[in-house]
Amino acid sequence: MAGKDRIKIAIAGVGNCASSLLQGIEYYRKQGSTDAIGLMHRDLGGYFPYDIEVAAAFDIDRRKVGKDVSEAIFSLPNCTTAFCPEVPETGVKVKVGRVLDGFSEHLADYPEECRFLLVEGEGATREDIVHTLQASGAEILLNYMPVGSELAARFYAKCALEAGCAFINNMPVFIASDPEWAKRFEEKKLPIIGDDIKSQLGATIVHRTLADLFRKRGVKLERTYQLNTGGNTDFLNMLNRNRLASKKTSKTEAVQSVLAERLENGNIHVGPSDYVPWQKDNKICFLRLEGKIFGDVPMNLELRLSVEDSPNSAGVVIDAIRCCKLALDRGKGGILYQPSAYFMKHPPKQYPDDEAYRMIEEFIAENQY
Repeated sequence: MAGKDRIKIAIAGVGNCASSLLQGIEYYRKQGSTDAIGLMHRDLGGYFPYDIEVAAAFDIDRRKVGKDVSEAIFSLPNCTTAFCPEVPETGVKVKVGRVLDGFSEHLADYPEECRFLLVEGEGATREDIVHTLQASGAEILLNYMPVGSELAARFYAKCALEAGCAFINNMPVFIASDPEWAKRFEEKKLPIIGDDIKSQLGATIVHRTLADLFRKRGVKLERTYQLNTGGNTDFLNMLNRNRLASKKTSKTEAVQSVLAERLENGNIHVGPSDYVPWQKDNKICFLRLEGKIFGDVPMNLELRLSVEDSPNSAGVVIDAIRCCKLALDRGKGGILYQPSAYFMKHPPKQYPDDEAYRMIEEFIAENQY
């Protein structure tokens, strides 16, 4: 069964997350309704995963620029699982993006297969990007910039505004949750979902769920940490601690927002820990929660989670795209509060996950036809 229409997306940053997303679009094209494992919604408001197509893509790695997107998603330094290795040619060539702060200088100290190989110069101009977006017919621009790319994230948000594209901010630069930026998208009647994508079943959602369970069961949470290791370019990039301010805020607030009482800074640590090259795109998360149960008696809980990082992201983005399309169909611009609350770590308004789940289902069903 085909969906209602094609959804044309543009991608800024053709890395592991983009690879998993595009592999997934093709993978689910081949799966029947009973075989569609791993989707939160196969049919989302009449749109199916395979109704999404890439209209434009941008990157600053010279091994990807000029290649068809179907080839670029498997080019180094991408290292995620190839669960659908035969992605057909799209006819869309990756164009050079804007460098800005999308490349951290410390990456130059690592082997070429682990890091970006920069194009020469500063890359494309804003006019170049806007022209490509408009000429491609892209409706939605996905921001997949590396953590810490504050200037680059805002650059692509501005390009989306000028080109008339909706915007999904998958990384922790605060755009949807910044009232000034949100107002600009509302004035242009363009939907925006953000900020900082939650994984389908990742560290943040598991940590939030356990913290919420403590609260609901009357357990006083006193201390907690979340430590993560991985071997992809995202973890390598985050070795530069100067790029982590917004990431740590995003992940920490995602947990603090579900607690009965906020923990003091010294009693909560949520954030990336270290880069382990041989882990590739596998992310390992260690959680510990310490508290008091009945009678003021101490207890603690420890959990280890191992998951392929980029498919975990794509399992959520594939729904965010279709929610964004529903908003475009409905003529709704500005912040999409329900999708942002359910899909993002740092939305403009935080809600408990069970409430955010109810909200997203109501959003999808709002205008079924």
